[in-house]
Amino acid sequence: MTTEKISSSKNKNHLRLMAVTAMLMAMNIALSSFGVPVPGGHLYLNDIVICTAGILLDPFGAFMVGGIGAFLGDFFFYPTPMFVSLATHGLQAVVISLCTRHAFSGCKTKAFGAGLGVFLGAIIMIVGYSLGRAFIYSTPEYALLKLPFQILQAAVGAIAAMILCFRFQLLSLYNRL
Repeated sequence: MTTEKISSSKNKNHLRLMAVTAMLMAMNIALSSFGVPVPGGHLYLNDIVICTAGILLDPFGAFMVGGIGAFLGDFFFYPTPMFVSLATHGLQAVVISLCTRHAFSGCKTKAFGAGLGVFLGAIIMIVGYSLGRAFIYSTPEYALLKLPFQILQAAVGAIAAMILCFRFQLLSLYNRL
């Protein structure tokens, strides 16, 4: 294979990676703009995109989608917790990506590593937002009041991402790109 073909192939892969990252980031921003009303609060569905990006992308791309995407979504629609979203969702996405790639690396499938990643990512999201709310609003009671919604959001995001990536074969489709 000539160096021109190798260079062209690398450029196409970089463009595909950037396009997928940009699409997932746009989806994260869009889904963070509204919540599904549930009794006592709202359920935001952007965790599905963040967990999916963590499974599909490398740690840097996952941080871009999770951290920067959530930051921009909050910046445009509700700026108070935007730095909490940057740190929490960014760390969540990076941990998911690292676990998917490196945990249980001897296994045939990445599902075990991804499962561990989304579990740890859910804990990071719950703890990060609880501490962030307690700090931003200066009341630990408010953070405790919203804790069930954080747990529900984390669980829905983790389970939906695992179903999308492994049951509906999104990960294998992404790898074929």
